[in-house]
Amino acid sequence: MSEAAAPPLGLFERYLSLWVLLAILAGLGLGIAAPDAVSMLAGLEYASVNLVVAVLIWAMIFPMMVGVDFGSIRDIGRKPKGLVITLAINWLIKPFTMAALAVLFFDYLYAGLLPRDDAQQYIAGLILLGAAPCTAMVFVWSQMTRGDPAYTLVQVSVNDLVMIVAFAPIVALLLGVTTIVVPWETLLLSTVLYVVIPLAAGAFVRGRVIASHGGDAAAVDAFTAKLKPWSVIGLLATVVLLFAFQAETIIANPLLIALIAVPIIIQSYGIFAAAYAWAWAWRVPHAIAAPCALIGTSNFFELAVAVAIGLFGLSSGAALATVVGVLVEVPVMLSLVAFANRTRDRFPGEAA
Repeated sequence: MSEAAAPPLGLFERYLSLWVLLAILAGLGLGIAAPDAVSMLAGLEYASVNLVVAVLIWAMIFPMMVGVDFGSIRDIGRKPKGLVITLAINWLIKPFTMAALAVLFFDYLYAGLLPRDDAQQYIAGLILLGAAPCTAMVFVWSQMTRGDPAYTLVQVSVNDLVMIVAFAPIVALLLGVTTIVVPWETLLLSTVLYVVIPLAAGAFVRGRVIASHGGDAAAVDAFTAKLKPWSVIGLLATVVLLFAFQAETIIANPLLIALIAVPIIIQSYGIFAAAYAWAWAWRVPHAIAAPCALIGTSNFFELAVAVAIGLFGLSSGAALATVVGVLVEVPVMLSLVAFANRTRDRFPGEAA
């Protein structure tokens, strides 16, 4: 797998932070200007799953799931270092450091600033963020750092397979460390709804597209390109709704948003530093090292938000914490992309 020249970034990717900022502002405005309409949307749920958010999240992640090629897993043995780093960071380090930071800040450093029950909710939200490594946005970050697209696909494919079996047990374990009671049925339902079913549906559609084009796998790219506008709409509409649902809390408690953001920012830069330094020490090529570090740093916030809403409700502190994760992620990730691009010459250029 050699480093491929990245295609030029589209309008969405180039101005990602602007679109997300506008969506956040639109959501806050909608929540303040039309609270009754927002309450009606919030009430459209079944089994603790908001149906509107579920549809938007599916629209957002489905094109990415169609792009996941599980056949690429056969190439793991050729260059395992990047994959080893990704899996170790995502599943052996990141969930536990995020939980530790959440407990440190909300049980100790912020003690006395927040009611204890609220603090436990924020801890739960941060745990959900930490246990949900990025899937959908990985390809954007990889493209922006001229990452190896084939290897990124391998990392995403393996990561998604691990997520199917590891997400719910890790979340349950870490929530059990706090005083939160884990509703297993809702947690498993969310995992199936937002990970297992989209992956299975994506694999099915991918197979049908390839078969209908005489076995040409390149047809998948053309197919997902047609779906991409819906993915963008899903992302921005989800951000609008999430901030609309939490608008009154955010406007009334700007300091609270800052308090929640601090451990998320520390976690993000710390995880990136660990993965990037590990890749540098192992002499992993930059086209693999940069996406490898960014995958661990970024979050599958769609899943974290959905599970937080399902477990604790739309207006819960846990849901608010995951929404703050959305607010923090884009500027942090763009700063890390810029750093990775500036330090490209510190890494070997040839795949080893």
